[in-house]
Amino acid sequence: MFGKGLLKGLGVTGRVIFRKKVTEKYPDVQPQLAERWRGGFQLDVSQCIACGLCERNCPNGAIKMSTSKDENNKKQLASYELNFSYCLLCGLCVEGCPKHCLRFTQEFENAVYHKDQVILDLFNNQNLSAPMSTYGLPGKKEVESEREEK
Repeated sequence: MFGKGLLKGLGVTGRVIFRKKVTEKYPDVQPQLAERWRGGFQLDVSQCIACGLCERNCPNGAIKMSTSKDENNKKQLASYELNFSYCLLCGLCVEGCPKHCLRFTQEFENAVYHKDQVILDLFNNQNLSAPMSTYGLPGKKEVESEREEK
């Protein structure tokens, strides 16, 4: 009765100790990330319609955006800031974007030294050169089902 837990624990340890070691040589060799990895953000300002769905979907209020009206009385994006220290990387903002202009990237080195560096200005620094994640984009099954409906 009392030694049963000890034997279970030793059994688990005995199985794990003989497995192949999984060690990555991280700074020298970059790890292989899943294509749906959620790391940084990129914003394509030219496609953004300034609807504000991403700002309203954020549960922590990490996104602050402002809009202005152009000469045709149409809303345009004026600024877009994301406070990365409050971001949960939940993906609700990316999923809610109707034009898919807000996307995740596959960046994973997000450490900074100062707290004022965690506020990302995605309006001026769109980060379009970073490798894009496929999270939030329609999958193959959804695209095929949409084609069949049409």
